[in-house]
Amino acid sequence: GPTAAGLGASQVTPISPATPPVLTMAHAVSSILGEHFFVVPTWGVWVEKGIFLLVALYIILLLPRLKATVAAMVTAAIFVVLLAAHFALITTQLMWLQLMAAVTLLLIGHLALTTKRFLVTEKGKERSDVDLAQSHRMLGLGYQGQGQLDTAFDYFRKLPLDDGVMELLYNLGLDYERKRQFNKAESIFRYMAEHNPKFRDLESRLTRAKAMSETVILGGGQGHPGGTLILPGGGVEKPMLGRYQVEKELGKGAMGVVYLGKDPKIGRVVAIKTLALSQEFEADELKEVKERFFREAETAGRLAHPNIVTIYDAGEEHDLAYIAMEFLKGKDLVPYTKAGSLLPIEKTLSIVARVAEALSYAHGNNVVHRDIKPANVMYEPESDMVKVTDFGIARITDSSKTKTGMVLGTPSYMSPEQLAGKKIEGHSDLFSLGVTLYQMVCGQLPFQGDSMAQLMFKIANEPHADIRTYTPNLPACLVAIVNKALAKEPENRYPSGEIMAKALRLCLASLTTRSMPAPQEGS
Repeated sequence: GPTAAGLGASQVTPISPATPPVLTMAHAVSSILGEHFFVVPTWGVWVEKGIFLLVALYIILLLPRLKATVAAMVTAAIFVVLLAAHFALITTQLMWLQLMAAVTLLLIGHLALTTKRFLVTEKGKERSDVDLAQSHRMLGLGYQGQGQLDTAFDYFRKLPLDDGVMELLYNLGLDYERKRQFNKAESIFRYMAEHNPKFRDLESRLTRAKAMSETVILGGGQGHPGGTLILPGGGVEKPMLGRYQVEKELGKGAMGVVYLGKDPKIGRVVAIKTLALSQEFEADELKEVKERFFREAETAGRLAHPNIVTIYDAGEEHDLAYIAMEFLKGKDLVPYTKAGSLLPIEKTLSIVARVAEALSYAHGNNVVHRDIKPANVMYEPESDMVKVTDFGIARITDSSKTKTGMVLGTPSYMSPEQLAGKKIEGHSDLFSLGVTLYQMVCGQLPFQGDSMAQLMFKIANEPHADIRTYTPNLPACLVAIVNKALAKEPENRYPSGEIMAKALRLCLASLTTRSMPAPQEGS
């Protein structure tokens, strides 16, 4: 036949895009004669259908039960086996089985099932998140209804901030305002403002809450002159206690909250110690508590000493008892009881000597402090001012007013007789002062225990740890003072604070002839 270009119709073959028909026939005849061809066995169709069915069963029955990693490994193994079988039969046996249909089913089925799993998981996660958010919402509302606003806020903060949650937070902020906890209301409004500062009247609420949080809330909340007043236009009138204008809260003392106040008539700045008697005590206890509170004021008001905080006034207004006292700018001695920040020995002796003199004066007026510790001694380094404060649990030692069996005070600084519930005299304060001196010198307490019971047992029965264990090379006079002040029996201690002060000053004088560095933490 003709093979020249342009003669006859050409055919597209793997050999050429324009192969003459005669060549195509020649190649076919040559392949038949030389047996160069692939064979499709008569049983091949059943094998192909069987493999296809097995792959389908794998996808339907087994694959859904396997974990993602295991499923991927099994699918990959089947894929490799099918491909290898397909090409091995062609290259070695010249046998052609159509396994690509099963391979295609395997890949499509695995991909479809994986996608379904992902979508189902995401949907389940989304449903779980919705359920969790709803749970947090319900718990928050429940706690809010019970008045546990802090816990409610914790749950509301776990919710995504949308308009609905903003409403919940807004109402919670209003509840804080109604309870006159304006600092917490401010924190909620500030949290909301980070998401949407234009929400309702949030800006004005935040401004007002900030202004209110800088003042104080007094009394039982009946809108009386002792409380903070909200004026038209959002103004704030600072509350009055007696003749004192209350500025802000300073902290919490042994008996209640302490505020910074001012006497507007003479411009004197004072610290005002308060106690909401009707809220803190039952009606049957109220009379006794009031008597105790004003007895404290009467007792401390009799003390006029340069190293004792001065009491100016006491009163009661709308169930809120208060004592106005000297405002001290310094801080207590607690920071100076830590190893690494101890004061020089000379300064410590000077401070403790002045405290001992103050106690001597108080004991001479039949007043026992009962809670001498670093937190109740104020010190101002610049002016070298030392003041004993917080006679909050002091008792007049007259037999008619002192009760036995009362264990009051801080355990680490208690005397053995105080722990035993015995009648307390001035020697007990000197023991507590000895503990304070010990701690200020070496940064450790003389008695330490793993539990309250063990600590109390050691104070009552065991000798204190040698102070030189923590701070070697201390002067002998200081060691002797500490040992005498911490004697178990009151009669073995210093007879009075004055004598202890003299011993401290003599020891201080002996140190002026030599230089001694600030104590360091002992090994």
